[in-house]
Amino acid sequence: MVTKRIKFPNKDGFELSARLELPVGKAPAHYAIFAHCFTCGKNSKAATVISRKLTRSGFGVLRFDFTGLGDSEGAFMDTGFSSNLDDLVAAADYLAENYEAPVLLIGHSLGGTAAIHAGAKIESIKAICTLGAPFEAEHVIQHIGDNKEEIIRKGSTLIKLGGTPFRIGSKFLHDLEKHSTASLLPTMRKALLVMHSPQDDVVGIANAESIFKAAFHPKSFVSLDRADHLLTNSDDAAYTADVIAAWSCKFIPAVAEEKLTTDEDVAAQIGSDEGYSTELVAGLHHFMADEPEIFGGKDLGPTPYQLLNAALGACTAMTLKMYADRKKWPLKKVTVHLSHSKMHAKDSAEPESERSKVEVFKRYLEIKGDLHSDQINKLMEIADKCPVHRTLTEKELKIETVLRS
Repeated sequence: MVTKRIKFPNKDGFELSARLELPVGKAPAHYAIFAHCFTCGKNSKAATVISRKLTRSGFGVLRFDFTGLGDSEGAFMDTGFSSNLDDLVAAADYLAENYEAPVLLIGHSLGGTAAIHAGAKIESIKAICTLGAPFEAEHVIQHIGDNKEEIIRKGSTLIKLGGTPFRIGSKFLHDLEKHSTASLLPTMRKALLVMHSPQDDVVGIANAESIFKAAFHPKSFVSLDRADHLLTNSDDAAYTADVIAAWSCKFIPAVAEEKLTTDEDVAAQIGSDEGYSTELVAGLHHFMADEPEIFGGKDLGPTPYQLLNAALGACTAMTLKMYADRKKWPLKKVTVHLSHSKMHAKDSAEPESERSKVEVFKRYLEIKGDLHSDQINKLMEIADKCPVHRTLTEKELKIETVLRS
């Protein structure tokens, strides 16, 4: 996943702060926009986890702060539901002008209601997903409580939402009442996925029922059982992203994916914008290697030395299993733990040279089963005979490098 920090202007000329997240090593198959929840921001946990997970399914995902929130310009008090819709249209225009028009719109809480209304306006949008969304935008008034009367009387008031103070004006209240989801949904002919938790105590599950009943087909509902309203559990957010990716394939035209291929055993590929994230292919298997964040990587996969450890560990486990199967021994489970380091060779003739250090792999075996001590000792001996172990220790390694055009 590659993250680009960008800014784009909204209808009123304010700069909106955004993150565009892209797949590693390939162009996105499609683009999506994530609309965050009321008074949240682009860096909310749900927005971050879902956006990053969707990039692994080939999407480029734009998430941004609405006007007056987060790092975006403008005053929150001067905004309303209509300005949120305008911001979503501006985000879609930015993608269309600089990358590719978005086809998927995802909205969380009030952002979900906004996604329905904005999605109906944005021609390129083929599919819309709501997460814990209220049926009508004016649902948010319930969370303002007694402050509503003060807003009407004084024109504005300062309220706290999630511990953060926001000044809300009468314009905001009047604007909410102008938008009717009930009248819009029966006329909208775009695929809709409604996702909601039955345990949502902020926006009740009845809202999902109302959205689903009012919407025209194709429409789908998925229960986010036991999730909270903000999807603060990363597993809930990751599950949500997986469902969205799978569901959207039904309604968004497939794009032929350009995958890394090779006629050799393994290929590794890295681009100029990926940091150290490296795409790997081995036969039919595609995966990633990376470096930890403390070394400038994004930690999207194991490090090269972890992969080397993994090769030794997998080979060891397979070899012991094959041997025990052949002997018909009651081996139940083998777990191989490994670490790697460099140690100074005690008998080095040139103590200052690089070759005065030797590579040391520490291998710890856990062997489970109804085995007697002689059998366990034999398996310990067989571990040293696994092919990768022998490759690393018994033969002089030679690596030939050839330039391919």
